[in-house]
Amino acid sequence: MTTYSAKPSEIEKKWVLIDAEGLVVGRLASIIASRLRGKHKPTFTPHMDMGDNIIVINADKVKLTGRKLDQHRFYWHTGYPGGIKDRTARELLEGRFPGRVLENAVRRMMPGGPLTRAQLKNLRVYAGSEHPHEAQSPSKLDVGAMNSKNVRVK
Repeated sequence: MTTYSAKPSEIEKKWVLIDAEGLVVGRLASIIASRLRGKHKPTFTPHMDMGDNIIVINADKVKLTGRKLDQHRFYWHTGYPGGIKDRTARELLEGRFPGRVLENAVRRMMPGGPLTRAQLKNLRVYAGSEHPHEAQSPSKLDVGAMNSKNVRVK
């Protein structure tokens, strides 16, 4: 028996719409990362970009469990000595780009490298409920119905 390896002509990419309102960030990010890589397909090939195009709306309404909203800190460095900076998850969600909380979670759940960077370009995150991809007629994915723990009630 030989190992199956998909060819570029055999890859079929779909458009998927996910409404993130009330969903837990970590659980949603793991589902998105898996779909971006294409691991949900039976023809998954690790070295090919087989994943779907993911559209996430209402990214500003995601939920964090526990006290992560105030205790989880996102760090970056300016490049200058002593230039480390940080923000809490609450500051990011209430700030100018609330979708970055989800983007960072998805990016950190994927392996690094050029293929991952190419796959992350298939992720589109929008803070509101509007998106400019109606022409692609995306199919809706109900992440909340997959598992009761995916939705935060409070």
